[in-house]
Amino acid sequence: MPRNTSPEQLAREWRTVCERYTPEVRERVRSTVAAQREALATAFYDQMLLDQAASFFLSDQLVKSRLHTAMQAWLVEVFEAGVNGDFEHIVARQRMVGEVHARIGIPAYLVMRGIRQLDHEIYDLLNGDAHAVQMAAATYVAETTGLAIEIMCHSYSVSHERNARAEESYRMFAMAQDIGAEKERQRAALLDWENQLMFELSTQISAAVNPPEGDGGVQRASPSGGYWPDLPMIAKSEFGLWFLHKAAHAFEGAADIKTIGKQLEEIDELLRPPGPLDASAARTSLSGLMVAVRGRAKTIGFLLEQLFQQASHMESGRDALTRLLNRKYLQVIMTREIDFARKNDSPLSVLALDIDHFKRINDSYGHDAGDVVLQQVAQNLTHIVRSGDYIFRLGGEEFLVVLVDVDSHRCRTIAESIRQRIAAERLQLPNGRAIDITLSIGIATHDGHPDYLRLLKTADDALYDAKNGGRNRVSGGTHGLAV
Repeated sequence: MPRNTSPEQLAREWRTVCERYTPEVRERVRSTVAAQREALATAFYDQMLLDQAASFFLSDQLVKSRLHTAMQAWLVEVFEAGVNGDFEHIVARQRMVGEVHARIGIPAYLVMRGIRQLDHEIYDLLNGDAHAVQMAAATYVAETTGLAIEIMCHSYSVSHERNARAEESYRMFAMAQDIGAEKERQRAALLDWENQLMFELSTQISAAVNPPEGDGGVQRASPSGGYWPDLPMIAKSEFGLWFLHKAAHAFEGAADIKTIGKQLEEIDELLRPPGPLDASAARTSLSGLMVAVRGRAKTIGFLLEQLFQQASHMESGRDALTRLLNRKYLQVIMTREIDFARKNDSPLSVLALDIDHFKRINDSYGHDAGDVVLQQVAQNLTHIVRSGDYIFRLGGEEFLVVLVDVDSHRCRTIAESIRQRIAAERLQLPNGRAIDITLSIGIATHDGHPDYLRLLKTADDALYDAKNGGRNRVSGGTHGLAV
């Protein structure tokens, strides 16, 4: 790590490295790397992808294509600095790259491995030079790439440590938020799912007792017919989504979390339709399923009670006015949800929302009225989205909704329902008056890229389009929607 990590000192250190070598050596390396940048980038990623850990970050075709171009640009910039003298810019670039690596979670050793391969490839390209020039150029390459990675890794370590503190802080915070109400809500969600299943099972058992005439007493089990219940898996239920996306993280490390997760998997496996069943076999199988699921649901309820008892009051990460999440845990949550989506090949979508002409409300009715409007919008959002989703107030009149396990089509439908609900509701002001407001909404769905800021920027750009397109509309994808 550099002794002084200020950008100015790092720029001076980079200049000192370059001044050890003649302009001829620096230009020789620059021109060689620039001419062979595509092949060098290919060699870098070929080496990286040999490690299974790297394939998680680089296997997506979109990411590989984008990063390959970015690596070429990095190679050119790193060695151009020794010729054009723009050391402040190149230092800033290394710090930025290190922060991105920390945000995505790329292990530093993988980057070092790729750089080692790059050095080897560049040495080979310089092999035909005169011995003195060759040795000087090789040393220059090693010092330049080494310093670049040193700066990058220092920035990575600072960001990674900060992220780790935020991650633990969020875990503790998530355990404590309105614990009594959340416990009752999730107990009710679990019971609702269980009651729905029991009703469906009872109905199907009755059908098996009195099978329709003409089917020979045999029906093929399928998710949508026959004797087997057509029911969502518990992992996709209100309770299941909350557990997978919130509880599993809030109570991370607790032994009961693994047990509950195993119970959920076993229930969903039991609910999968078997092969063809006659009426007698269906009755037996469905009756056994009822007993097995009820026992597991009871176990889940007991363990859930224990988990909630472990919670205690923690540092707040909520907006004081609306009680929604604030920016404090945005990075932690988005990083974890992006990671979950990529590992499980599940969809993830976000909504960027903005209250139209909010300044007029403050100017016309006062800031107290504006605060009441913000609170009522927050309440509406809370009632519309599921307990496994996340709602943030980012500041002012801006909100963000993170929709887990939601694809682009459902995302647009949810966004449109939010827009219509807000537009149709008369919001009450402190002076007894009521006003109408509208929302502009930008939507985006995760495309496989590991950096969550890319997803948020896509939603922000869509929100900007909605504003410019006349407001009171949903924008994102290929077209906007409005009344």
